[in-house]
Amino acid sequence: MTAIDLGIPGLTGVPTTDEKQSARDYKSDQEVRWCPGCGDYIVLNAVQSFLPTLGLKRENIVFVSGIGCSSRFPYYMNTYGMHSIHGRAPAIATGLAVARPDLSVWVVTGDGDALSIGGNHLIHTLRRNVNLKILLFNNRIYGLTKGQYSPTSEPGKVTKSTPIGSVDHPFNPVSLALGAEASFVGRAMDSDKAGLTSVLRQAAEHRGSALVEIYQNCPIFNDGAFDVLKDADEAQRRIINVVDGEPIRFGREGEYCVVREGFGLAVAKSADVDASDVVVHDASDLNLSFALSRLSTQDLTHTVTGVFRRADRTTYDDGVRAQVNEAKASKAADLSKLLHGKDTWTVVG
Repeated sequence: MTAIDLGIPGLTGVPTTDEKQSARDYKSDQEVRWCPGCGDYIVLNAVQSFLPTLGLKRENIVFVSGIGCSSRFPYYMNTYGMHSIHGRAPAIATGLAVARPDLSVWVVTGDGDALSIGGNHLIHTLRRNVNLKILLFNNRIYGLTKGQYSPTSEPGKVTKSTPIGSVDHPFNPVSLALGAEASFVGRAMDSDKAGLTSVLRQAAEHRGSALVEIYQNCPIFNDGAFDVLKDADEAQRRIINVVDGEPIRFGREGEYCVVREGFGLAVAKSADVDASDVVVHDASDLNLSFALSRLSTQDLTHTVTGVFRRADRTTYDDGVRAQVNEAKASKAADLSKLLHGKDTWTVVG
């Protein structure tokens, strides 16, 4: 076992192996128990197929989940894993990332787990830029608890908890992550294995918090939520896949494009605009990334996929370890002095 630099910043320091691996090596002996037709199966298959290409030791990969259907994920991975508590997976994973730089730490969560009870943990993990890969499965419903509306359900959604329709305004998870200045944000669909694998690879290569929103179908409680994006003709008009450094065009023959409109962005027909007016994607531009996230509408008229943002900045865990090493070197790490320093009081009688 070695800990060589693979040239992948997000995995620097994680021990590697020369052993040839396959997807089968990442499948545990546990029976996969999701409902037939659940999008989680596709995501699981994509992750199990993708991880062997990283060349890491399986014992140096950890999956941490919260509560929800997606949170069964660690059981089905032949790696280390922890099924934690509702919404707190990012907090637990932060501890792992700080204490064990030799681990590749992944978080698996859902729209309810991450954005409701876990919302505070999620935004601060992204703000701090902890070196974690966060997979947010978004099916726009609470599946495990049998069909209540979630923070990403559309207004008017009729569910068991909103029998005459939800009056809530939903989150846009990508906009939320960018608002917290996450250093990597992507989106993919469960039905697009190639696109999903591409975004996952780029997330793994990134050093810092990488959030990947995955549109995922729940066939029992919210079936067909993303069907319009899976129809071949509709997908051509609706899905805007962005690639860093390339003009943003979409459609069967690139007949649509993205242009600037005031302080935001708009969709236009390529034939109606000059080629120089077509926006070129720059994943390092936070303002552009946020504007792209606002093109993605709840009714799926347009849905941007790919990597919205990729930026380099110091990670929280690297900063903490550097601070500890500095304290040790300067002999400032004296617990006795800290406990009995001048800012203490003695309570008498």
